[in-house]
Amino acid sequence: MTAELVRGQNHPLSQVRLEIRVSAGRPVMAVATLGDESGKVPGVEWVAHPGVPTLPGLEVSRQAAADHRLAVDLDAVSAAVHRVSVLLALPAGVGGPVSFGSVAAPFIAVTGLDGTEVATYTITGLEAESAVVALELYRRQGAWKVRAVGQGYAGGLAELLTDQGLSQAHRLAAGINDAVVQGLARSVQAPRTADGDRSRQAAASALGPDQSGSPYGAQGTQGGAGPYGATQNPQGPSGTGFPAGATPTDPDATQPTPTTPTTGGSIDYSHPRRQNAAPPPPPPTAPPAQPGQPARPVAGDATGWSMEERLYNQVWGMFEDLARSTAAYRSAVDFADTRMEKELDQVLSDPRSRMGGQGDAAREAAQAKHIQLVDQAREALDRDLVQLGAEADVVEPALPAAYARWDNPVWHAYRVPMEMPMAVRLGDLHLPESDPLRIPMLVRLPLERGLWIDSGRSGLSDGSFADSHELRRLAMESAVAHTARLLAVHPADEFTVHVVDPAGSGARELAPLVQSGVLAAPPAVGAAGVAAVLGRLTERVDLVQMAVRGGMADSLPPGFDTAQQLLVVNDFPHGFDDRAVTQLRYLADEGPGVGVHLMMVADREDADSYGPLLDPLWRALLRLTPVPEDHLADPWVGHAWTYEPSLVPPGSQVLQQVLAQVAAARAKY
Repeated sequence: MTAELVRGQNHPLSQVRLEIRVSAGRPVMAVATLGDESGKVPGVEWVAHPGVPTLPGLEVSRQAAADHRLAVDLDAVSAAVHRVSVLLALPAGVGGPVSFGSVAAPFIAVTGLDGTEVATYTITGLEAESAVVALELYRRQGAWKVRAVGQGYAGGLAELLTDQGLSQAHRLAAGINDAVVQGLARSVQAPRTADGDRSRQAAASALGPDQSGSPYGAQGTQGGAGPYGATQNPQGPSGTGFPAGATPTDPDATQPTPTTPTTGGSIDYSHPRRQNAAPPPPPPTAPPAQPGQPARPVAGDATGWSMEERLYNQVWGMFEDLARSTAAYRSAVDFADTRMEKELDQVLSDPRSRMGGQGDAAREAAQAKHIQLVDQAREALDRDLVQLGAEADVVEPALPAAYARWDNPVWHAYRVPMEMPMAVRLGDLHLPESDPLRIPMLVRLPLERGLWIDSGRSGLSDGSFADSHELRRLAMESAVAHTARLLAVHPADEFTVHVVDPAGSGARELAPLVQSGVLAAPPAVGAAGVAAVLGRLTERVDLVQMAVRGGMADSLPPGFDTAQQLLVVNDFPHGFDDRAVTQLRYLADEGPGVGVHLMMVADREDADSYGPLLDPLWRALLRLTPVPEDHLADPWVGHAWTYEPSLVPPGSQVLQQVLAQVAAARAKY
């Protein structure tokens, strides 16, 4: 049961590895401080902030964002740490709100690694404050607890840090805010070092001591999180500022600028993920490349305990590399634009140079330099895209069925697995600058949150619009493809699917699931069918929760289906009364923790009559679209990734063949 805290209330923590989720509605900075036994912060090296996002056992976001995910491992923090405080502050100088009184009340949720909420807290009562101590995790008699604090400071982050005993509070607060305002907190990782690691090395050496974006030289590790919804935390050194190669050198600029790329080295695809023990050696690598030629990539060339884990980590590395390279390119283009505008302003500010040959020559020189800088940045991006494309060409054919597209030949050799894989592919991701390169979108299993297949009217990636009836049909096809994949990657007795189709509008698209016999029962229709299915699943959640809390998880009734449960709901809210809506919200909140998951096929506008009642339901689900759309946000580098669903090729029989094998295996149980 989730504890809904009020200001000053505490709650014991039964887990030490946690995720703290922040939803503020407007971009805020997330900072975390480590306090000693008296609650004081001894120095700047005890503060995790966008410039230095990682400390032992603690990781925060690298930029201001409306939503944050902070990773905490209380076993990994120093024994001298007795308090972990989570701070929120509004960035200054960006034209946004200046006080929390003018924004929606921030919402904080402390969850386990499986997404189960431990405690939540809504920070109310703020007015002129621009910084707030949201909550704190504190050690008491060897055990950890969480306390809702909600203490605001009108003097901002500097006043807050001063109150925590930090002597350099004003300097640190200014450095944090400057890093966010200047975009340095969105900088991407530095070039790889000679050890071949995809490590985040400090970029201060490339920028100089006065250009790093943070006045402090503390180093830690930083993670990468994106549309996948899972936070990565590679253990490697990191720093602040732009990496070398992010933007060209400008010796005439008045503001510090990053350096120009000087090498065209290949991307190193080694991607270590574990540091607590030595993993098995990776598979044999390709023959070494000729001098001056990029290394040839190899599928599975990443650290892991199995080929599946190596491929998973390699895909994550490809995602991070594409994000980094694109961020560097965009940063370079922004710099070139700003530089040209500045030079043109200087020309126009002098009346003597506005007219005549002198002004024309100055404008032409500024434009030529702009073109040169952009071309250099594009050349560096293209070089990285060639390497990533080569890697994708060898990785895609080697992916197991759970990670593969439906047109991958691996499905023709499909056999029902004996164990659940690490993750499942729900589509592809790409950025405008990297077309046609696609990165598989892998989501960890078991699902941490449900899925919402959006059947609402939305624009396509090419700027056109799809017909509403066509979108509803495509949304159901996407839902069937996702459901079939989830059935296919689980052992036959470990995944059960229920379908609610009140009006029967999805009968045609649901035919493969119905005809193959893989569903637990025929799709429920009408209000009575909706009530019956929701009632059974709600009772199941209650029963499992009571058994787990009572320590009697092995004492469930005979014949109880212990498999993961998926409820597919079509055409919501048709056929749903107020009781059914409440049950649906309950399943979305409590279900994932006990193996009950939702897949909604719905148009958000159809449920507007419920008002804000359904907002928590939509927030709890991962939104996917039946057509390509750039709606998946990456808060770490500021990208909006275009998502493309994983659909069965037209005319292919692979879906029917896979479902037939699943049905045959289920019949044995």
